[in-house]
Amino acid sequence: MERSSSVVQPVRQKHPGKTKEVDEKKEGKLQVEQEATDEALADQKVMAGEAQDRRNIWEPSVYYALGKETFYFAGHDISIRESLDTYGALIWPGAIALCQFLENNQQQVSLTDKAVLEIGAGTGLLSIVASLLGAWVTATDLPDILSNLTFNLLRNTRGRSLYSPQVTSLCWGQDLQRDFPYPSFHYDYVLAADVVYHHDCLQELLQTMRHFCRPGSRTTLLWANKMRFQSDLRLAESFESSFNTTLLTELPQQEVRIYKATAK
Repeated sequence: MERSSSVVQPVRQKHPGKTKEVDEKKEGKLQVEQEATDEALADQKVMAGEAQDRRNIWEPSVYYALGKETFYFAGHDISIRESLDTYGALIWPGAIALCQFLENNQQQVSLTDKAVLEIGAGTGLLSIVASLLGAWVTATDLPDILSNLTFNLLRNTRGRSLYSPQVTSLCWGQDLQRDFPYPSFHYDYVLAADVVYHHDCLQELLQTMRHFCRPGSRTTLLWANKMRFQSDLRLAESFESSFNTTLLTELPQQEVRIYKATAK
Protein backbone atom coordinates (compact mmCIF):
# COMPACT_ATOMS: atom_id res chain seq x y z
CA MET A 1 0.00 0.00 0.00
CA GLU A 2 1.48 3.30 -1.12
CA ARG A 3 1.87 5.96 1.43
CA SER A 4 0.19 9.18 0.45
CA SER A 5 2.28 12.32 0.66
CA SER A 6 1.22 15.91 0.85
CA VAL A 7 3.08 18.74 -0.84
CA VAL A 8 3.49 21.79 1.28
CA GLN A 9 3.52 25.01 -0.74
CA PRO A 10 6.15 27.47 0.37
CA VAL A 11 4.80 30.58 2.02
CA ARG A 12 6.31 33.88 0.87
CA GLN A 13 7.48 35.74 3.89
CA LYS A 14 6.61 39.41 4.15
CA HIS A 15 9.41 41.80 4.88
CA PRO A 16 8.04 44.80 6.76
CA GLY A 17 11.22 46.76 6.22
CA LYS A 18 11.14 46.30 2.44
CA THR A 19 7.44 47.20 2.24
CA LYS A 20 8.10 50.34 4.23
CA GLU A 21 10.96 51.22 1.86
CA VAL A 22 8.71 50.83 -1.20
CA ASP A 23 5.99 52.93 0.41
CA GLU A 24 8.50 55.65 1.23
CA LYS A 25 9.74 55.67 -2.38
CA LYS A 26 6.16 56.02 -3.64
CA GLU A 27 5.49 58.83 -1.19
CA GLY A 28 8.71 60.54 -2.22
CA LYS A 29 7.81 60.28 -5.91
CA LEU A 30 4.32 61.65 -5.27
CA GLN A 31 5.80 64.52 -3.26
CA VAL A 32 8.21 65.40 -6.09
CA GLU A 33 5.37 65.29 -8.63
CA GLN A 34 3.19 67.48 -6.42
CA GLU A 35 6.01 69.99 -5.94
CA ALA A 36 6.54 70.12 -9.72
CA THR A 37 2.81 70.69 -10.23
CA ASP A 38 2.73 73.42 -7.59
CA GLU A 39 5.78 75.09 -9.19
CA ALA A 40 4.17 74.97 -12.64
CA LEU A 41 0.93 76.48 -11.32
CA ALA A 42 2.81 79.25 -9.52
CA ASP A 43 4.81 80.02 -12.66
CA GLN A 44 1.64 80.06 -14.75
CA LYS A 45 0.22 82.71 -12.40
CA VAL A 46 3.31 84.85 -12.98
CA MET A 47 2.96 84.48 -16.75
CA ALA A 48 -0.73 85.32 -16.52
CA GLY A 49 0.13 88.44 -14.53
CA GLU A 50 2.63 89.57 -17.16
CA ALA A 51 0.08 88.90 -19.89
CA GLN A 52 -2.57 90.89 -17.99
CA ASP A 53 -0.19 93.81 -17.62
CA ARG A 54 0.22 93.84 -21.40
CA ARG A 55 -3.54 93.63 -21.95
CA ASN A 56 -4.21 96.54 -19.64
CA ILE A 57 -2.32 98.92 -21.92
CA TRP A 58 -4.32 97.98 -24.99
CA GLU A 59 -7.25 99.97 -26.26
CA PRO A 60 -10.45 97.95 -25.87
CA SER A 61 -11.96 96.54 -29.04
CA VAL A 62 -15.62 95.71 -29.50
CA TYR A 63 -15.00 93.12 -32.17
CA TYR A 64 -11.63 91.53 -31.51
CA ALA A 65 -9.64 90.61 -28.42
CA LEU A 66 -6.50 92.02 -30.02
CA GLY A 67 -3.90 94.62 -29.22
CA LYS A 68 -1.31 96.38 -31.34
CA GLU A 69 2.30 97.21 -30.63
CA THR A 70 4.58 99.33 -32.81
CA PHE A 71 8.36 98.95 -32.99
CA TYR A 72 11.15 100.45 -35.05
CA PHE A 73 13.83 98.03 -36.23
CA ALA A 74 16.05 97.79 -39.32
CA GLY A 75 14.85 101.17 -40.56
CA HIS A 76 11.15 100.30 -40.57
CA ASP A 77 8.12 100.79 -38.39
CA ILE A 78 6.77 97.38 -37.44
CA SER A 79 3.16 97.00 -36.36
CA ILE A 80 2.39 93.81 -34.45
CA ARG A 81 -1.07 92.47 -33.78
CA GLU A 82 -1.24 90.49 -30.54
CA SER A 83 -3.97 88.14 -29.39
CA LEU A 84 -5.42 87.57 -25.94
CA ASP A 85 -6.09 83.91 -26.55
CA THR A 86 -2.66 82.43 -25.95
CA TYR A 87 0.76 83.29 -24.50
CA GLY A 88 2.23 82.42 -27.91
CA ALA A 89 0.48 85.42 -29.49
CA LEU A 90 1.98 87.98 -27.10
CA ILE A 91 5.29 89.82 -27.36
CA TRP A 92 7.72 88.91 -24.59
CA PRO A 93 10.96 90.62 -23.44
CA GLY A 94 13.28 87.99 -24.93
CA ALA A 95 12.03 88.65 -28.46
CA ILE A 96 12.56 92.42 -28.17
CA ALA A 97 16.04 91.91 -26.66
CA LEU A 98 17.10 89.55 -29.45
CA CYS A 99 15.75 91.92 -32.12
CA GLN A 100 17.82 94.74 -30.62
CA PHE A 101 20.88 92.51 -30.44
CA LEU A 102 20.59 91.42 -34.09
CA GLU A 103 20.15 94.98 -35.29
CA ASN A 104 23.08 96.32 -33.23
CA ASN A 105 25.51 93.47 -33.94
CA GLN A 106 25.21 92.82 -37.67
CA GLN A 107 28.98 92.39 -38.09
CA GLN A 108 29.02 89.73 -35.36
CA VAL A 109 25.83 88.01 -36.56
CA SER A 110 25.19 88.72 -40.24
CA LEU A 111 21.82 87.42 -41.45
CA THR A 112 22.15 88.65 -45.03
CA ASP A 113 21.28 85.80 -47.44
CA LYS A 114 21.22 83.34 -44.53
CA ALA A 115 18.61 80.62 -44.04
CA VAL A 116 16.97 81.26 -40.69
CA LEU A 117 14.44 79.18 -38.75
CA GLU A 118 12.50 80.57 -35.80
CA ILE A 119 10.89 78.09 -33.41
CA GLY A 120 8.02 79.35 -31.28
CA ALA A 121 7.69 82.45 -33.47
CA GLY A 122 4.53 83.70 -31.75
CA THR A 123 3.60 87.12 -33.12
CA GLY A 124 6.46 87.01 -35.62
CA LEU A 125 8.36 90.10 -34.45
CA LEU A 126 11.74 88.34 -34.42
CA SER A 127 11.14 86.70 -37.81
CA ILE A 128 10.11 90.07 -39.25
CA VAL A 129 13.31 91.73 -38.05
CA ALA A 130 15.42 88.84 -39.38
CA SER A 131 13.68 89.20 -42.76
CA LEU A 132 14.30 92.95 -42.83
CA LEU A 133 17.97 92.25 -42.06
CA GLY A 134 18.22 90.17 -45.24
CA ALA A 135 17.51 86.60 -44.10
CA TRP A 136 15.43 83.93 -45.79
CA VAL A 137 13.15 83.12 -42.86
CA THR A 138 10.92 80.19 -41.95
CA ALA A 139 8.72 81.03 -38.95
CA THR A 140 7.18 78.10 -37.06
CA ASP A 141 4.73 77.62 -34.22
CA LEU A 142 1.68 75.60 -33.21
CA PRO A 143 -1.22 75.45 -35.71
CA ASP A 144 -3.51 77.79 -33.73
CA ILE A 145 -0.83 80.51 -33.76
CA LEU A 146 -0.18 80.51 -37.51
CA SER A 147 -3.03 82.75 -38.65
CA ASN A 148 -1.96 85.77 -36.60
CA LEU A 149 1.71 84.99 -37.27
CA THR A 150 1.13 84.98 -41.04
CA PHE A 151 -0.85 88.23 -40.85
CA ASN A 152 1.96 90.03 -39.02
CA LEU A 153 4.69 88.69 -41.29
CA LEU A 154 2.93 89.66 -44.53
CA ARG A 155 1.92 93.05 -43.18
CA ASN A 156 5.45 94.02 -42.20
CA THR A 157 7.67 92.40 -44.85
CA ARG A 158 5.76 92.74 -48.12
CA GLY A 159 7.78 95.01 -50.41
CA ARG A 160 10.40 95.51 -47.70
CA SER A 161 12.40 92.29 -47.49
CA LEU A 162 14.55 90.57 -50.09
CA TYR A 163 12.98 87.18 -49.36
CA SER A 164 9.34 86.46 -48.52
CA PRO A 165 9.20 84.71 -45.13
CA GLN A 166 7.60 81.29 -44.94
CA VAL A 167 5.23 80.06 -42.20
CA THR A 168 4.76 76.45 -41.21
CA SER A 169 3.59 74.35 -38.28
CA LEU A 170 6.11 72.76 -35.95
CA CYS A 171 5.23 70.91 -32.75
CA TRP A 172 8.36 70.47 -30.67
CA GLY A 173 9.68 66.93 -30.62
CA GLN A 174 7.03 65.59 -33.02
CA ASP A 175 7.74 64.15 -36.49
CA LEU A 176 10.90 66.21 -36.85
CA GLN A 177 12.70 63.81 -39.17
CA ARG A 178 9.54 63.35 -41.27
CA ASP A 179 8.65 67.06 -41.62
CA PHE A 180 12.16 68.58 -41.44
CA PRO A 181 14.56 65.85 -42.64
CA TYR A 182 18.23 66.68 -42.40
CA PRO A 183 20.07 67.75 -44.54
CA SER A 184 17.19 68.74 -46.84
CA PHE A 185 16.11 71.29 -44.22
CA HIS A 186 19.31 72.99 -43.17
CA TYR A 187 19.50 76.43 -41.57
CA ASP A 188 22.39 78.76 -40.89
CA TYR A 189 20.67 80.13 -37.78
CA VAL A 190 17.92 78.89 -35.49
CA LEU A 191 16.26 81.59 -33.38
CA ALA A 192 14.27 81.08 -30.19
CA ALA A 193 12.96 83.80 -27.87
CA ASP A 194 11.02 83.36 -24.61
CA VAL A 195 10.00 79.83 -25.50
CA VAL A 196 10.20 78.45 -21.95
CA TYR A 197 6.74 78.68 -20.46
CA HIS A 198 5.24 75.24 -21.16
CA HIS A 199 6.76 73.24 -18.33
CA ASP A 200 5.61 69.91 -19.71
CA CYS A 201 7.50 70.13 -23.02
CA LEU A 202 10.96 71.44 -22.14
CA GLN A 203 12.64 68.17 -23.12
CA GLU A 204 10.82 68.31 -26.46
CA LEU A 205 12.14 71.85 -26.90
CA LEU A 206 15.72 70.66 -26.34
CA GLN A 207 15.12 67.72 -28.68
CA THR A 208 13.96 70.15 -31.38
CA MET A 209 16.99 72.37 -30.86
CA ARG A 210 19.29 69.33 -31.17
CA HIS A 211 17.54 68.21 -34.36
CA PHE A 212 18.28 71.46 -36.16
CA CYS A 213 21.63 72.16 -34.51
CA ARG A 214 23.45 68.86 -34.87
CA PRO A 215 27.13 67.92 -35.26
CA GLY A 216 28.35 68.75 -38.73
CA SER A 217 25.42 71.06 -39.51
CA ARG A 218 27.36 74.31 -38.85
CA THR A 219 24.07 75.74 -37.57
CA THR A 220 24.19 78.48 -34.94
CA LEU A 221 21.44 78.66 -32.35
CA LEU A 222 20.49 81.98 -30.77
CA TRP A 223 18.27 81.71 -27.70
CA ALA A 224 16.98 84.68 -25.68
CA ASN A 225 14.90 84.23 -22.56
CA LYS A 226 13.71 86.11 -19.53
CA MET A 227 14.85 84.03 -16.56
CA ARG A 228 11.66 84.11 -14.50
CA PHE A 229 11.49 80.67 -12.97
CA GLN A 230 13.56 77.78 -11.69
CA SER A 231 12.46 75.88 -14.80
CA ASP A 232 14.20 78.53 -16.93
CA LEU A 233 17.43 78.05 -15.00
CA ARG A 234 17.16 74.26 -15.20
CA LEU A 235 16.66 74.44 -18.96
CA ALA A 236 19.64 76.80 -19.22
CA GLU A 237 21.77 74.18 -17.45
CA SER A 238 20.57 71.45 -19.81
CA PHE A 239 21.12 73.78 -22.76
CA GLU A 240 24.70 74.51 -21.71
CA SER A 241 25.44 70.80 -21.29
CA SER A 242 23.90 69.95 -24.70
CA PHE A 243 25.72 72.57 -26.82
CA ASN A 244 28.86 74.63 -27.01
CA THR A 245 27.41 77.82 -25.58
CA THR A 246 28.43 81.44 -25.19
CA LEU A 247 26.49 83.98 -23.14
CA LEU A 248 26.38 86.86 -25.63
CA THR A 249 24.76 89.36 -23.31
CA GLU A 250 22.78 89.61 -20.09
CA LEU A 251 20.29 92.38 -19.34
CA PRO A 252 19.86 92.43 -15.53
CA GLN A 253 16.96 94.91 -15.50
CA GLN A 254 14.94 92.80 -17.92
CA GLU A 255 16.32 89.52 -16.46
CA VAL A 256 17.05 88.46 -20.04
CA ARG A 257 19.96 86.33 -21.23
CA ILE A 258 20.97 85.82 -24.87
CA TYR A 259 22.95 82.68 -25.68
CA LYS A 260 24.81 81.59 -28.80
CA ALA A 261 25.26 77.86 -29.28
CA THR A 262 26.66 75.32 -31.70
CA ALA A 263 26.58 71.53 -31.66
CA LYS A 264 29.12 69.66 -29.56
